[in-house]
Amino acid sequence: MPHPLQPLLSDALIALRAPTQVWSRAGGDSAAAIDGIYHGDVRHVRGIELSCAESRIEWISVAPDGPARIVFDGLLRGVDDATPDPKVRLTRDRRVAAGRMRETLTVRSHAPHAVSMTLALRLVPDFALLHEVKSGAHAPRTAEIAVSGTAATVRTASAWFEVAAPGAHLAAEGGVVVATWTVDLPPRGEAVREWAVELHDETLVVQAAAGPGTWAAAAGAVGAPAATAGDPRLGRWLEVALGDLDALRLALPDAPRDEFFAAGAPWFFTLFGRDSLWAARLTLPLGTDMAASTLRVLARLQGTRDDPATAQEPGKILHELRASAIQLPGEGIVLPPQYYGSVDATPLWVCLLADAWRAGMPDAEVRELVPALRRALAWMRESGDSDGDGFLDYIDRMGTGLANQGWKDSGDSIQWRDGTLATGPIALCEVQGYAYEAARGGADLLEAFGDDGDDPAGLRAWAADLRARFAGAYWVETPEGRYPAVALDRDKNPVDTLTSNIGHLLGTGILEPDEEAHVAGLLLGPTMSSGYGIRTMSTRAAGFWPLSYHGGSVWVHDTAIAINGMLRAGLRDAAVQAVDGLLAAAEGFAYRVPELHAGDAASERSVPAPYPAACRPQAWSAAAAVTCLQVLTAAG
Repeated sequence: MPHPLQPLLSDALIALRAPTQVWSRAGGDSAAAIDGIYHGDVRHVRGIELSCAESRIEWISVAPDGPARIVFDGLLRGVDDATPDPKVRLTRDRRVAAGRMRETLTVRSHAPHAVSMTLALRLVPDFALLHEVKSGAHAPRTAEIAVSGTAATVRTASAWFEVAAPGAHLAAEGGVVVATWTVDLPPRGEAVREWAVELHDETLVVQAAAGPGTWAAAAGAVGAPAATAGDPRLGRWLEVALGDLDALRLALPDAPRDEFFAAGAPWFFTLFGRDSLWAARLTLPLGTDMAASTLRVLARLQGTRDDPATAQEPGKILHELRASAIQLPGEGIVLPPQYYGSVDATPLWVCLLADAWRAGMPDAEVRELVPALRRALAWMRESGDSDGDGFLDYIDRMGTGLANQGWKDSGDSIQWRDGTLATGPIALCEVQGYAYEAARGGADLLEAFGDDGDDPAGLRAWAADLRARFAGAYWVETPEGRYPAVALDRDKNPVDTLTSNIGHLLGTGILEPDEEAHVAGLLLGPTMSSGYGIRTMSTRAAGFWPLSYHGGSVWVHDTAIAINGMLRAGLRDAAVQAVDGLLAAAEGFAYRVPELHAGDAASERSVPAPYPAACRPQAWSAAAAVTCLQVLTAAG
């Protein structure tokens, strides 16, 4: 019997407004494995089918209008006349808001005769958990359907949705909600029908952000018009990316005005420490508000005790927040609803606070976070090093959490050049760069906002020692040249694969200037640069595969982090070259760049091949457009 397969996303359409998302086919129906109406971590509706009794609906166009609206156009030639031009048209206008989806169905006729038809809508309830859908092994929950006139309520124990279909005959047929409308059009007439669904979930741990976004105005303020005039691809990407970032904004119920970016759709529609921090950091040129609120949200959830079951430790920053535990069938992974299995979120929290302060975050807001800053710095120096070798590392203490706890968190992501998997504890190279930058930035913050009990000089000494030890432990010589290893393994051996992780070291200060220039050159060389972004792994590594999640694919945010580092290191020409690759990728994906794409060379393909299970939109992929804007604005 074949094993369950994760749904593919590359040919699906999405309309979203966090925490709600709707996935469908090109005509608006939901029929494939990923499709349906989701709210939070639950797919409320699995199937959506619109039909006409008198004619097949032939869908001819799809017109997205921002992240939350899609207009589908179809023809009803079965009720048309015999002339070549189609004269009866059905428009399906879908709009998604937080907790709600509404469709307007408009039938227009240019025929000289009257037209009558029956439209029917079928909604198949599901209530499967998101991670079950992701695994390909979901099981629909039994639901109760109550119909009253032109409205229906479909309910399980903790989640329910309400359907309203004015003017329709509404019925429950075999566990399916069916709405039927009779449409009578005079010659050259028009008729409009509507239906909507309201979604509810008592277990929801996130909610829509309280206020409107201000992204477009902010982009204009930092020079978007001038930068996009030089390359119109950037303007088109920014328009889509800023809309997606706006739609991905979420908040927690206890602080509805402190918003953060959901990591991405469909699987990561919640708070992710690392992802939300990086997305806020990459969008800092647009203002400090998102950074400040993201920092506050994560500070409130900062670890307070040692708990191996959740990977929590005092001062540690959260990795992931869910409504319920996540079990990944076949992988032996069971993650608790509040999970701290991330080695990099804590130093990244400190780095974002320092960057936001320097970018103009109000002193009062910075000062409010100093206690959390102290706890995060203490975690770095006391708990982040599990084996006492002086480097931040990770190991899954329970055996049921994530085996790899950096941004490349798949089980096979840390490999030797011969393809052998490294054994932990693993000390990733980029995490040492984050820690060095965090310690120095934390020292600056404590000098400005701390008290006599703080020790900024001690932090700087710790950072200097880390930098010296990094220089002695991480650099390797291989047939590909000299570069920092991706990690140290359990035995303190440098894992010698050339990977994109070294791009995260740029601009942190842990490398010498000539080393930064050398690393940038490697990343833009033929084994690492695909022409559509920087590959996660060199083509000369045994484990390289263009469709590997972390072993040869291109992640847009990963390239953007390297670009950001190039800019901070003064390597503007290299940054501009890398930006051009991302713009080519954005164009190839109609400017909604996915989470990742294949690492094939641009010389071999006129557009990048999708990684078919990649999320989109993804917050840090969208935020990469802001980094590209920053580079092209600086390049002038």
